[in-house]
Amino acid sequence: MPQQSEQLTAAEISRLAGVTRATVSNWRRRHADFPRPSGGTEASPTYDRVQIEAWLAARGQLPEPSPKDELAAELRTQREDAPLSALYPVVVALSRMAPEAVGELAARPETALVQELAEVTEPFADAVPAVGGRVFRPCDAALLRAVLKCVREEGALPTVELIGERLAPDTTVRGSYPTPPPVIELMIDLLADGVPSAVLDPACGTGGFLAAASQRGAAHLYGQDIVTERADLAAARLGVLASDATATIRTGDSLRNDAFPGLAVDAVLCNPPFADRSWGHDELAYDPRWVYGLPPKLESELAWIQHCLAHLKPGGTAVMLMPPGVAERPSGRRIRSELVRNGAVRAVVSLAPGAAPPFNVGLHLWVLRRPDPSHPSADPVLFVDASQADGWDAVRDTTLEAWRSFVNAPADFEPVPGIARAVPVLDLMHAEMDLTPVRHVRTVAPIATPGDFAAAVNRRRAELRRAAETLLANDGTDWPPVGDEPVTWRTVTVGDLLRGNALAMERAVTGSRGAGETTGGGDAQVMSAQDVTSGGAPSKSQTDYNILSPVLLEEGDVLLPEIISGGMRARVVGPDDAGSVLGPHVLLFRPDPSRLDSWFLAGFLSAEENVHGAATGTSIIRIQPRRLRVPLMPLDKQREYGRAFRRIAALRRAAEITGRLAEETARELSTGLTAGALAPPGHNPGKSQADTPANRKH
Repeated sequence: MPQQSEQLTAAEISRLAGVTRATVSNWRRRHADFPRPSGGTEASPTYDRVQIEAWLAARGQLPEPSPKDELAAELRTQREDAPLSALYPVVVALSRMAPEAVGELAARPETALVQELAEVTEPFADAVPAVGGRVFRPCDAALLRAVLKCVREEGALPTVELIGERLAPDTTVRGSYPTPPPVIELMIDLLADGVPSAVLDPACGTGGFLAAASQRGAAHLYGQDIVTERADLAAARLGVLASDATATIRTGDSLRNDAFPGLAVDAVLCNPPFADRSWGHDELAYDPRWVYGLPPKLESELAWIQHCLAHLKPGGTAVMLMPPGVAERPSGRRIRSELVRNGAVRAVVSLAPGAAPPFNVGLHLWVLRRPDPSHPSADPVLFVDASQADGWDAVRDTTLEAWRSFVNAPADFEPVPGIARAVPVLDLMHAEMDLTPVRHVRTVAPIATPGDFAAAVNRRRAELRRAAETLLANDGTDWPPVGDEPVTWRTVTVGDLLRGNALAMERAVTGSRGAGETTGGGDAQVMSAQDVTSGGAPSKSQTDYNILSPVLLEEGDVLLPEIISGGMRARVVGPDDAGSVLGPHVLLFRPDPSRLDSWFLAGFLSAEENVHGAATGTSIIRIQPRRLRVPLMPLDKQREYGRAFRRIAALRRAAEITGRLAEETARELSTGLTAGALAPPGHNPGKSQADTPANRKH
C-alpha cells in the first residue's frame, strides 16, 4: 500500500515555498483557505503535504519541482519494505555513462528500459552488500525514470544520498559519530608515507574515510560497518566517487565477526564507536589480536586499536580518532604501556571541543604503527596540543608542521613550547603512562629577562588595541529597520539562474590520472573548503588532490562549501586569489556581472535559512545548490546590499583578529605572572617579594 501523505511543519513549508517562516505564519493568519493542521500539537502543528502543495500551486507560490524533488516524491510512494537498496547499483552504473546516454535510456519503453538497466547494472550488483537478487519490473518504470533524470541533472552522488536518506533516515549506533571532512583530511595527511595503495576502515559508516583516500590515490578500499544501511550507502558512494578503485564493503561487527580475516593493509583510518561496554569482552577473551593485552570491558577503544594494528603490514600506519579518556584512564595503563614500549604509538594530537562530534569533548588523534621486527624502533612519541589553535586552519597547520618535522628526524625534534614535544619512551614509563598531550607540552618558554618579556607583552597589547580600533571602525554606522514589517521578496532558485545564463556553476572533479598525465593548473595552489570558511589564502597544493581538468578561480567568483560543517560562510574571490584552483567539496558560482552582484549573491546564498532549506543528508549534510534561492532585485539595489555584505565580512574578519590577539595577550600576561616575569598592576618595584606580609617570618 502507498504511504499516507507526508506531514510538513511550518519550517518545512517555508523551505518548500522558498519564503521565511514569518511569511508562513502570515498566511495562516490572513488566509481562511490555508489548509488546516492534520497532525502535530497545538504549539507545533503539522500539515498534509498534498494539501499544502495544492494551496501553494493555486497561488503561484510552488516552485517547479527539481529532479530531486520528483525522485523524493517517487520514493515516498514506495512501501516501507521495498528493497530500494537495489537502486544503488543502478546509480553507480549510470554514473559511468555519458549524460546523453542516460537521457536516451530514460526515453525507452517500460519493458526495454527495465531490460537495458538490468544489463548495465549487473556488473555492479555485488558491490552493495544487501542488494541480493532484486529484479526491477515494468511497473517500476516511473521510479527508474525519476532516478535517471536525477542522475542526469543533479548528479550521481546527490541521487545516491537521497536514496540513502529514504533507506536510513536514522541509523545511529550508541557511541558512533560521523567524522567531519576537515578532520578526515587531516587524518589522511598524518599517514607517514602518503596515502598507500590499500586502506581499511573497520567502522566505515557511509565511507567518508575511504572516499577521501581514493581521491588521494588509494586503489584498494576495504570497509565494514555493523549497520547494513550504512554499509550499503558506503558501497554506493564509493562506486560513484572511487570509480578507479576496487572497493570491498561488508556488513557486520568488526570485533566479533571480522569480515577480512588475514587481510594486511598499508594503512587504516578509523573513527570507532566510543564507550561500547558490549564490544565482546567475554567471548573474545582469547582472541589472537590482543597482542598488547586483553582490553578491559570498559576500554572498547583499546580493542579497536589492537584490531586496527592487527590488520596492518609491519611498518604500516593507522590514524584513529579517540576520546580523551583513552590516553589517561587507569584501567588502560597496562595496554598503553605495552603499546608505547613496543613502538606502536607514534603521536597523539589533541583537538579542541567542536572539531568533531561529540562536540562538547576535545578528541584526540592517535597515530599508530605496527612494529616491524626486522627494523626495531626506539623513537620517542610526539605530543601535539592543537586545542588552543585559532580556527581549523591553525589546527591543521600546527599539527602537520610538528608531525612532518618529527617524521624527518624523530630523535632531533625541536620542542615548540606549549604546543609540541617529543618524549622518550623511558620518560613516559616514569609518567604513569598518561598520553594526554597537554601533560607533556605545557612547559613555559624560557624568559631572558623580565624587561624583555614585558616589552614583548606590551607590543602584543599595542597590536590588540589597533585591532580593537579597526573592529569598532567597522561597526561605526547604525543599521536602520526597514519598517514595521519585514521585507519579503520574490525569489528564484539557482537552478533558474543557471537555465537563464545569469550564473554558471562549477565543481572540482577528482580521480586517477594516467601515467605521465599532469594537472592543467600549473603550480597554482588549491582553494579548499577550509580556506573558504576561514578566509585564509589557498593552502593546498595540487599534489594533495587528484584534480582532473582544474577550474581556475576568477575575480568575482562566489565560493560556498558543499558540506555543512559548523558555520556556513561564502567567499568572494578577490585579485589575490584569482588563478587558484578550485578544490573538492567547494561550489563555485560565476555570476554575469551585468545581471548579478557578487557580494549580493554571496550574502544571500550563505544565509542560514537558505542553506538549511537546500541541505540534504543525515550524518553528512550536503548542500543541493540548485535549490538555493536568491531575491529578485534590480542591479543597483543588489549593489547596495552587496556593499552591506562586504562590510559584514570586514567586521567578521576584524572580530576574528581581535579575538585571537586578545587570547594571545591574556595567555602571555598569565604566563608572565606565573613565571615571575611580570608583577600585578600597581606593584611597587622598590618593595621586594620577600618584604610582603605573607613572606615575613614571625
